[in-house]
Amino acid sequence: MRVFVTGGTGLVGRRLIQDLDRRGDAVVCVTRDPLRARGRLPGAVELVGADPNLAGGWQDRLATCDAVVNLAGESVGGGRWTAARKRRIRRSRLAVTDHVAAAVAAADRPLTLVSASAVGYYGDGGERALGEDAQPGQDFLAHLAVEWENTARNAEREGARVVLLRIAMVLARDGGALPVMLRPFRLGLGGPLGGGRQYQPWIHLEDLVAAILFALDTPALAGPVNASVPNPPTQAAFARALGRALGKPAVLPAPAFALRLLLGEQADLVLNGQRVLPNALRARGFKFRFPELDAALTDVLGR
Repeated sequence: MRVFVTGGTGLVGRRLIQDLDRRGDAVVCVTRDPLRARGRLPGAVELVGADPNLAGGWQDRLATCDAVVNLAGESVGGGRWTAARKRRIRRSRLAVTDHVAAAVAAADRPLTLVSASAVGYYGDGGERALGEDAQPGQDFLAHLAVEWENTARNAEREGARVVLLRIAMVLARDGGALPVMLRPFRLGLGGPLGGGRQYQPWIHLEDLVAAILFALDTPALAGPVNASVPNPPTQAAFARALGRALGKPAVLPAPAFALRLLLGEQADLVLNGQRVLPNALRARGFKFRFPELDAALTDVLGR
């Protein structure tokens, strides 16, 4: 299989490309900085130097591939969500996805598109179990996810199979949200965020990459797919597990009002919970290697 990848130098993209290369697939990666990408990706990867936010010749190369994995998008973590930053976050997802979907639709045969989305689609889900058929939320991340998915679905008009991967918090050694969460715990200041009753969906990086490969290889899988463990813990249970993994206390909660003062609207990332269920993956027989949090943290933290 020849697979075209956007966002290939990010946390998930690098691991995905390594696994695609290892199993013998040909990989084409579009990147704004080919020199930097060459130092981070396997030598067999074909690099196309272009800005995927802009239409261009890279779309013609995409149309010659068998499948596309679209992972491009600015991180929602970091600084406050100012109006300017929200515009950048939105554009980094919608512009690339629009160009990808147009190229997929223009191909001379049906392709497969696996396009990233996020469990933020569901907003604050409370206690409800959220399968892929649940309704979207009403906050910034939910509206963004709806737009993102609808843009990817434009590829369906010419018969492409589109998988919309709603990704939970990714647990990884060298990136994602976990390194930031570890800092207060290592100082003995860790604890649940907000009230602690909100659900915290997550997935091990290895399982996320396996889910992407599974989506590429499973013709019957299409539409929204929750990429999250089957039994997400509450934020309080997640904090206790993290404390156990580090041998540190996890008893100092961060009150919701303090998080709102510190982060503003971005506090939704940790105060809104989603009890996400990976119904679509399980229905097709996908098996998680790390379904339990303690084992996942032990693996990620090397303990």
